[in-house]
Amino acid sequence: MDDLIFDRALLPDGWHRDVRIAVADGRIAAVTPDATPEGARRVAGVALPGVGNLHSHAFQRGFAGLTETRGAAEDHFWTWREAMYRFAGALTPETLEAIAALAQIEMLESGFTAVAEFHYVHHAADGTPYDDPAAMAVAVAAAAEATGIGLTLLPVFYAHGGFGGQPTGPGQRRFVCDLDLFARIVEGGTRAVADLSGGGRVGIAPHSLRAVTEGELAALTAAYPDGPVHIHIAEQTREVEDCLAATGARPIDRLFDVAGVDGRWCLVHATHVTPGEIARMAGSGAVVGLCPITEADLGDGIFPATDFAAAGGRFGVGSDSNVLISLPQELRLLEQSQRLRDRARNRLADGARSTGRILFDTAAAGGARALGLETGRLAIGARADVVVLDADHPALAGRHDDAALDSWIFAAASNPVRDVWVAGRQVVADGRHHARAPIEARGRAALRALAG
Repeated sequence: MDDLIFDRALLPDGWHRDVRIAVADGRIAAVTPDATPEGARRVAGVALPGVGNLHSHAFQRGFAGLTETRGAAEDHFWTWREAMYRFAGALTPETLEAIAALAQIEMLESGFTAVAEFHYVHHAADGTPYDDPAAMAVAVAAAAEATGIGLTLLPVFYAHGGFGGQPTGPGQRRFVCDLDLFARIVEGGTRAVADLSGGGRVGIAPHSLRAVTEGELAALTAAYPDGPVHIHIAEQTREVEDCLAATGARPIDRLFDVAGVDGRWCLVHATHVTPGEIARMAGSGAVVGLCPITEADLGDGIFPATDFAAAGGRFGVGSDSNVLISLPQELRLLEQSQRLRDRARNRLADGARSTGRILFDTAAAGGARALGLETGRLAIGARADVVVLDADHPALAGRHDDAALDSWIFAAASNPVRDVWVAGRQVVADGRHHARAPIEARGRAALRALAG
């Protein structure tokens, strides 16, 4: 592709003007601030590195908005989960691919350029493995090829219905694997992502301490010593109570006691934690995967982000249930949840950078680490993932650098993302994904079929 020259760009050492970026084989080959425009394509606006969405269940986009009624009993995560099971039970590889592609173009149009897909719907509706046990993972990869998003595929190992190896229920039959079947799913998923145009890799996802025994967790981490490891942890107070009853320890402490948690781990949610657990997480190098929109939607609670940041912890953000897909809204709600709790403003600012800037920088670095992809920075050797904001958008007009970033995150009701490149290939132009029309059509057909 031709060199690009951006009016303003956020580089690792800060903001620069007239930034020329050369790309070779999908990676950034050169970055030159204050460059001359000869031989380059001028791109107006505010250029940012693409951010990795570190936690997604793409299929759940298909029932977003359909769980907003309450029965006779109190509604919470565990009642929502039953509705999710019913929707998951109707999926096919074809409908999963269509819904995943629809979710992925929304991610790209909001500033995410890669996604970690925490993929646990593996089998046919009756729980029987497909002839290709990785058929559903292949569908997710096919969606990524259609959209151009970078993909870290995380096949989920899910074997039990509660702590101590309790049996699973009927709603979980599409998820359940033993270690041998899981290995075949990982092998199939690895083949499926090998040649994705947006780039891809495979990690593993032990679902949670309630769905995986400690022996199985040890076997998984021994069998897959490289690549990302993601796990749901301490999302719900009931989960904490059940873990205490079963093991005598809280979930984060128990995980650290039985597993070698290090920088390749992503601890998803980690909502209900003690100061001691915060210290263990921050000291390990693991990334905490925060999903503020979903956590608010499900009534999970508020992660103590200010304490975690003060301890030097790393975090990124993800769209999780995909009830609403928006990078800036995830960042905004993360900060605003801290403000509501503390009744004070600018809780995550560090005194040197604005609140929006530190949220963005931290999420970009955390997302790259959690996905195991060279994203999140405009620097030589990084993947050429670039997001450009429209500087003429009403929320950004006359604002520069950190002020423009803050205005995108906190003040833009409509989307100012104009252009997006993934691995050097432009996938969004003038705010619209290049394949939105056919992907929308397939998505609508899939949703109507599932509704019927």
